[in-house]
Amino acid sequence: MHWIKQFQLFLFDFDGLLVDTEYLHYQAYIEMCARRGFQLNWSYPRYSNAAHHDSNALRDQIYAEFPDLNLQEPDWSVLYEEKREILHSLLERGIVPLIPGVANLLIALQKENIRRCVVTHSSIQLVNRIRNQNPLLNTIPHWITREDYFLPKPHPECYQYAIKKLGQPNDQIIGFEDSPRGLNALLGTIATPVLVCPPNSGYLNETLRAYPQVRHYPDFNAIQDDNAPIAINQSLL
Repeated sequence: MHWIKQFQLFLFDFDGLLVDTEYLHYQAYIEMCARRGFQLNWSYPRYSNAAHHDSNALRDQIYAEFPDLNLQEPDWSVLYEEKREILHSLLERGIVPLIPGVANLLIALQKENIRRCVVTHSSIQLVNRIRNQNPLLNTIPHWITREDYFLPKPHPECYQYAIKKLGQPNDQIIGFEDSPRGLNALLGTIATPVLVCPPNSGYLNETLRAYPQVRHYPDFNAIQDDNAPIAINQSLL
């Protein structure tokens, strides 16, 4: 894994990239609607298409699906908090696994003592619960959660904050995302952007056509020295 040595700072999304939590989020939204008396019959790909593109898409599309839910509770933050509580209860029922290839990469980064940071819109409470289940995640020394910034992805504020906090002059920086929404946030920075998601993801081809500079891998195991992303951006710090 010699390719990692060309970068001085690694930035990672969390849900769906390092840990396999996305299906739990999907289940939590279904249960939240059910508790309110509405049956959300979306398939997982249907959910993913909304969740991965825009920070307000789930809110807008769920309200569009159930106008009576909007009348019952027009404050989405209330419904989101109900969903968050359900998610925590789901986490208590089982361990969230790491995505394939994550363990080897984290071990290699720790061995080389390369700076690394998670940048996520998950809460610190949720993050800590999952870190307790997967101690290897604690080899990542820096964590930026939704309490640390104001504007959610696709706005680049969170990644800009991470680079300002951890970057050094002339750093080569690389960032990893699993969704178009997160990738757009990353593209608003000087980091080399990498998309890690299954090849059958509904948004993949459209995303790669829109951003030909983005490298794609189905998982972290697929990144080898002979096909690794190349450091091309010079830091403006």
